[in-house]
Amino acid sequence: MTALSTAVATETPPELARLVDQVQTARAEKLQLDIRGGGTKTFYGGLAQGLVLHTRGLAGISSYEPSELVITARGGTLLAEVEAALSEKGQCLPFEPPRFGDAADASARGGTVGGMVAAGLAGPARVSVGGVRDYVLGATLLNGRGELLSFGGQVMKNVAGYDVSRALAGSLGVLGVICEVSLKVLPLPPATLTLRLEADQASAIRRLNEWGGQPLPLNASAWWDGMLVLRLSGAAAAVRSAQEKIGGEVVEAGLAATFWTGLRDHRDEFFIGAAKTVESGAALWRLSVPATAPPLKLSGEQLLEWGGAQRWICTSAPAGVLREAAQAVGGHAVLFRGHDKSAGTFAPLAPAVARIQRELQRAFDPDGVFNPGRLLPAA
Repeated sequence: MTALSTAVATETPPELARLVDQVQTARAEKLQLDIRGGGTKTFYGGLAQGLVLHTRGLAGISSYEPSELVITARGGTLLAEVEAALSEKGQCLPFEPPRFGDAADASARGGTVGGMVAAGLAGPARVSVGGVRDYVLGATLLNGRGELLSFGGQVMKNVAGYDVSRALAGSLGVLGVICEVSLKVLPLPPATLTLRLEADQASAIRRLNEWGGQPLPLNASAWWDGMLVLRLSGAAAAVRSAQEKIGGEVVEAGLAATFWTGLRDHRDEFFIGAAKTVESGAALWRLSVPATAPPLKLSGEQLLEWGGAQRWICTSAPAGVLREAAQAVGGHAVLFRGHDKSAGTFAPLAPAVARIQRELQRAFDPDGVFNPGRLLPAA
């Protein structure tokens, strides 16, 4: 049982009581609610609908046990606050969730813990360390009936039956309000080095797959506009050995940190350019494909991450063209940013999978109170 659910068992905190009352009122009056923490990911998924249900007041780190590699935080807690606490102890969220906040504005809220889990997005290191769901140990959820439910726990071996807490990752709030989450964290790597090599896309994909099959401390990669950038992380000796094997130009540490942070938070040159193009009517697509897939012959700018398994494409091509291209190599395409969502944001699910998803949503939110249309189109 998490810290928040323990407190609720004795006395409901005022902020949580407010959320419960809002949910129960919405259900009684047949209203719909748009769950919102930092508001940094409203662009993602289907169009937000309903009255805004703010979780910003449900904030704070409930507990942190550095020796156990576990932190528990309430849903409205800023990611920046969690990462600052972890950094003091030499630890981190290894999957590098994008924060999407304005780094130049200290007062900007940025992303929250609840939004991080609900969106299920991860940064450059995803291919080597896993995604959000791999680090969720437990969660407390406010469902569509106004009930507080607790799943999982605060230890790494705590799975019995269906692991609901991990199912929350990527759910976009359709199952309920994420009130509190317990996360596994990891120590910061002892050594990190960034290398830069010139390569066309086909060569970059081939080399990434070759290196991926070798015992190299390859933590992250990115290819764009003829340049392949690699991040090595791990024991100092392993990093040095990999550097000698791979070659390339060493990127100065400060410049490298700025690059990877920009890539993580979508503030680097590619994503800034994509945002401007989207305002002109194009769209930014995120394609998940096998890392071995050849270059996709699609119009527009492309950036590759995750060893070639994640491909960002900013293009004016129709949705059908993107989805057919991804499906042809065994992947799928998601409309990440774009004003025209008439063709749907996510790749259509197989009928059986869509049925399971809708039944799961009805089990937690029978009246469809939360985030209608954000994950699946209206039935």
